[in-house]
Amino acid sequence: MYLGNEAWPDLGAYFESESLALVPLGSTEQHGPHLPEGTDHLIAEAFARAAADETGFLCTPTVNVGVSSHHRQFHGTMWVSPPAFRDYVESLARNLTYHGVDRVVFVNAHGGNVPHLREVGRRLREDEVAYAVDWMWDESVPELVDDLFAQNGPHGGPKETAMIQHLAPDLVHDDRLAEARDGGVPSVAEAETIVHGARTFYDAADNTANGVLGDQTDATPAKGEQLFEAATGELVRLCEWLDDQAFADLMPEPHV
Repeated sequence: MYLGNEAWPDLGAYFESESLALVPLGSTEQHGPHLPEGTDHLIAEAFARAAADETGFLCTPTVNVGVSSHHRQFHGTMWVSPPAFRDYVESLARNLTYHGVDRVVFVNAHGGNVPHLREVGRRLREDEVAYAVDWMWDESVPELVDDLFAQNGPHGGPKETAMIQHLAPDLVHDDRLAEARDGGVPSVAEAETIVHGARTFYDAADNTANGVLGDQTDATPAKGEQLFEAATGELVRLCEWLDDQAFADLMPEPHV
């Protein structure tokens, strides 16, 4: 069920019987010369909608702009500050609790959002108003990602390329895949910006001239479909598990 498509009287019936919501989050940032800037939020929304359709749980509108200032050197990248992002997402989640939601799955497809979603989840749990967990599609099927790609990225690499080839093929510049590979670097390690154990880079441009990593020519729509189906299955099982938990069991342990 997609919240934006429903009339308010019909949503009342949902909130009377269910207490879980999926919130898709991504970014609007460069993903190399071959992928759209909306790559992350397109992926997040697709997963959240698919899981909501399969389970009947509620999917909210997508948060399209995230914590992305590390991509700012590339045209069109949009971002908000980490405090603004955390406050916005926390406010959105508390809005859901007003309607009776007490557990939230942040369906996230942008790595820069992760620590901030964890902080929001901690705030909500410590106040004992909701339990929120963040989910990343590629981290739900790591073995499959490794099996499909020799150099999977991470950013703008073949796993994201394959996913957009599957979800929105008209937005992929397939004629630029070799350019993306040759103008980037295979991995962060090969960028040589980790020195004596220290991460010496702050921005994507410190690592890669065209903003991406990995071998994009290894991507295919079939691989994207395989990844999407497998990860959707994991998200569905996560939602079902979370729905089965007693709310009290999800709250913090008492002081020793």
